[in-house]
Amino acid sequence: MILQRIGNKGIRLATLFDRAAAKHPASPVVLDHDLDIAPELGRRPTLTEVAALIDDFAARLWAAGVRPGKRVVVHKTNGFDITLLACAVNRVGGVPVLLSPKLDGETVAELLRRVDQPYLITDEAKLTEELPAEVLTLAVRTLLTSGSYEGATPFASLAGSPRVAPVVMPPDHPTLITHTSGTTGVPKLAVHTGRTFQARYRPQGTVAKLVGPHEPVAIHVSFVHSRMFTALPISILQGHPVIILKEDEPEVVAELFSQVPPGLIEAHPNTFMRWEELVDDPRRPLAKVKYFSSTFDAIHPRTVHALLGASRRKGALFIQMYGQSEVGPIAGRTYSHKRGAEADGRCVGAPFPGMTGVRVVSRDGNPVTKSNPGFIEVRSDGRIVTYLGEHERWAKQVNDGWWRMGDLGYRTKWGCLHLLDREVDRIDGIDSTLEIEDKLFARLPELTEAIIVPGPDGRAVPVISTKDDKPVDPIAWRTAVADLPAMAEPVLYRLEDLPQTATTKIKRLELIRQLEALQQG
Repeated sequence: MILQRIGNKGIRLATLFDRAAAKHPASPVVLDHDLDIAPELGRRPTLTEVAALIDDFAARLWAAGVRPGKRVVVHKTNGFDITLLACAVNRVGGVPVLLSPKLDGETVAELLRRVDQPYLITDEAKLTEELPAEVLTLAVRTLLTSGSYEGATPFASLAGSPRVAPVVMPPDHPTLITHTSGTTGVPKLAVHTGRTFQARYRPQGTVAKLVGPHEPVAIHVSFVHSRMFTALPISILQGHPVIILKEDEPEVVAELFSQVPPGLIEAHPNTFMRWEELVDDPRRPLAKVKYFSSTFDAIHPRTVHALLGASRRKGALFIQMYGQSEVGPIAGRTYSHKRGAEADGRCVGAPFPGMTGVRVVSRDGNPVTKSNPGFIEVRSDGRIVTYLGEHERWAKQVNDGWWRMGDLGYRTKWGCLHLLDREVDRIDGIDSTLEIEDKLFARLPELTEAIIVPGPDGRAVPVISTKDDKPVDPIAWRTAVADLPAMAEPVLYRLEDLPQTATTKIKRLELIRQLEALQQG
């Protein structure tokens, strides 16, 4: 597999909003929340106003001592200003290290140690309610986006600092550090360069062009996830008004989308699943959506079918891309009205010609099949260059340029890649836990989540959540699982009690530990 190396000068987050504002100065950024660093901007700032805000905070960072190459950890209460602060850090040549607001305090402290005396951007709420006191000693200086705290410097005290010219670092220099989902323990810190980020635009850059230049693009993606830094530039540089969502509460989203109807939505699979209830909303908040797009876990077919049914646009599509924080999007496929819930949800599509490569390697020397899935390995110019402080761990996943995804699957004779399970989630006697979950969703519309994990005795245990937290009717359950592999009785969880990552993935290993504790208790 030979990948095309197209001219790549690297992503330039330092001047992203300047360039977008130069082309589309009055284009709006529609928010569902106020910015902690600038509540006075309101919820409809223009690209020009956002560019000025980033310039202002870059000046404050410079005044605080941040210089080119310095790492700056951003861990604050959730909000779009996380993304904007990353741009401001880049503007002075610094390297933003983005840590999810959902991480617990001890994990944040451990990652601060790994980063090794960075600057820390946080807020009073995090310091007083969640973070251990030692974080102040683990950072060279702590800056506050809001509030006050002894030993920390409020950004407000640096207002009026002299503006500085943007520092554009070489394309192969680290430009951003994000963390992995942490579904299997302490997250790893993924190091992206300007060049690796820019390479990810190729398979994704065409998506926003599929809708008219004045149609809004809605984005509900974790503000610390690498996907935000490809979805956002593609949208604003093409002139699309962008709707940036912090919350995925259906009622809030329905009201905002009825005011500013998006033509394209980018969101996490679990978010789309939650938005199934928007289908019946009398305001028809999804009626003008031409394209739904997700670049995370494979989507459940039931959700695809429901959302496409809510669109009134001719030829509406759901675009599913398979990828990972470490490599970006690798393969993709589309669903239409005709190929929704009936389509095979385990098929995640084919690699992008000349851009990405995929192979499936046997685990035992026997041919790779659905019943004997292999290791999924990929090639991409968008691959991260290392795990910060854990280069040996990164190197173990690379084999002659091929990156092991940690997933199991197979390819059909037509070249379509089928994703069956994560390696760590494999259960003996079950071809695919994900496939079982798909079938449960299709057969039991009351489900809001379904996770198949191994129980303490090795048997598969279905952990489910339902609308209004009501138990599933026993007869309906037995009917739904009649032709599925033998499993234990379902365990009912409230959706909000399930352990989740920053991108709303379920932390399966933590869930297994909880089930073991319940049995022992």
